[in-house]
Amino acid sequence: MMSNTIAIQYYKSPVGELVLGDFNDQLCLCDWRYRSMRTEVDARIRKGLAAVFEEKPTPLLTETQNQLQAYFDRKLNAFTIPLLLVGTPFQQTVWKALQAVPYGKTQTYMGLSKHLDNPKAIRAVAAANGANAIAILIPCHRIIGSNQELVGYAGGLPAKKKLLALEQGNQLELFDDLNGQSREK
Repeated sequence: MMSNTIAIQYYKSPVGELVLGDFNDQLCLCDWRYRSMRTEVDARIRKGLAAVFEEKPTPLLTETQNQLQAYFDRKLNAFTIPLLLVGTPFQQTVWKALQAVPYGKTQTYMGLSKHLDNPKAIRAVAAANGANAIAILIPCHRIIGSNQELVGYAGGLPAKKKLLALEQGNQLELFDDLNGQSREK
């Protein structure tokens, strides 16, 4: 049955709290709860789906939490959650391209622009990257600056650094608990 409700739940990951959203058995939201553009992202999703948020559990949200936990436990590197991308056609093109960046690898904004056959669209690609509402599953954290520096991330640069360290098997960053604390090995 189609619904005008987006079921949401909160998930405390080792790198920050996420808000998860399920619209008709598709994940439309997996975003940093305290990001600076929270209000704008939520409004875009509610408007795009003509729906309202309601905090309640669903099987998809439970499975999303299970897969995220497996990812953080280094037992999963490819998600199998059905996604619903809510954005402009250009944003959706960028988000689909992000999904092609392999686990454990990085890409630059310039490289992503070239991959899209639009090398002059670096700023537009960066803006679409920043508007991504499905963090981690659509791996915008894998996009870095042309100088190989970590730049711009809705979850904050410390979260981006930890996600990349996790994926690259960096043993210096070990996660101790779901509050995002880490310790040196």
